[in-house]
Amino acid sequence: MEPIIDYPTLRVIWWGLLGVLLIGLAIMDGYAMGAMSLLPFAGKTDGERRALINSVAPTWEGNQVWLILGGGAIFAAWPFVYAVSFSGFYLAMFLVLAALILRPVAFKYRSKKPGTTWRRNWDWALFAGGFIPALVFGVAVGNVLSGAPFHLDSDLRTTYDGGTFMSLLRLFTPFTLLCGLTSVAMLVMQGAAFLAMKLEKGTAYDRVMTYGSVAALLTIVLFAIGYVFVRFSGLGFQVVAEVLPSGASNPTRAEVVPAAGAWLNNFGKHPWMWAGPALGFAGAALAALSLRLRLAFPAFLASSLSLAGIVSTVGLSMFPIILPSSVDSRSSLLVWTASSSHMTLGIMLLVTVVFLPIVLLYTAWVYKVLFGRVGVATVSSSPDYY
Repeated sequence: MEPIIDYPTLRVIWWGLLGVLLIGLAIMDGYAMGAMSLLPFAGKTDGERRALINSVAPTWEGNQVWLILGGGAIFAAWPFVYAVSFSGFYLAMFLVLAALILRPVAFKYRSKKPGTTWRRNWDWALFAGGFIPALVFGVAVGNVLSGAPFHLDSDLRTTYDGGTFMSLLRLFTPFTLLCGLTSVAMLVMQGAAFLAMKLEKGTAYDRVMTYGSVAALLTIVLFAIGYVFVRFSGLGFQVVAEVLPSGASNPTRAEVVPAAGAWLNNFGKHPWMWAGPALGFAGAALAALSLRLRLAFPAFLASSLSLAGIVSTVGLSMFPIILPSSVDSRSSLLVWTASSSHMTLGIMLLVTVVFLPIVLLYTAWVYKVLFGRVGVATVSSSPDYY
């Protein structure tokens, strides 16, 4: 019996689904990271900071499902990618994990004592729990675009070049830091847009709108600088050996070599792909305008579209490459050479079709139940708030 969906198509579908999960992570968990990155600056009094915290606290934890789904999808659909990235970038991921662990602890303990120093320290812990993951996720994307220093032997065992400490330092280069700052700017924009829908009008609200509009403009500038860097720095990789899309997964079947500006080749071959960067720029511009005009929902929608455009730009520019090797042309991971089996991808797709709509419907119901604005007077008068 012939399968309903052929192997090459399933591979592309899962490449697209991975992109959808990463976009969902950026939009849903991104607003919590961005909002907490704003906390020490937008909230000047204890009441204002409590209002900011309680705008995010009821929903941030549920948004971790996007992180779990993304990691699970990589593990199950792209095992080679999981093995290389989670081992080679181990210290960076541990840094993100530590920051994410710090965030719920800070939420719980921040208002347990009335002392100013106690609360200020936990506020900075919440800032770290938002800022560090936002920065490191962007740095990780920059390292993917730059190529990771790994190679596979004849038994497909992975070796990551460089020591553990040096491998962490290698993650931070001018280009990867640019990607990290772009990530911080766009998530702060997203956080401000979310807070625009949740905060009652007041001085903290006004500060959030100001910082958010500045972050949106910075997103445009940094995204444009990233394009210039890719265009003129010689950054890029391209496949030079023909790969059979329906062949068995074996990364050593492909040959991928560095090529100046190759990350822009797909946009020349498929002009429709320019919709990704266009959406990134236009969404950020509309978000900046909406925040200046105090239009909360349009700002959040425009910011979300900008994030979707920026994340999709990375994926579209790299296709069919998922993770290039900077040291071995025969070790790069492609859509056609690094996936799980046909049966595995088919079963996973069936499970996704059944359960992903349930997750989305439940999430929508939760946000409907928790709809409403948070004010300084409300959180200050009740001990039940963080």
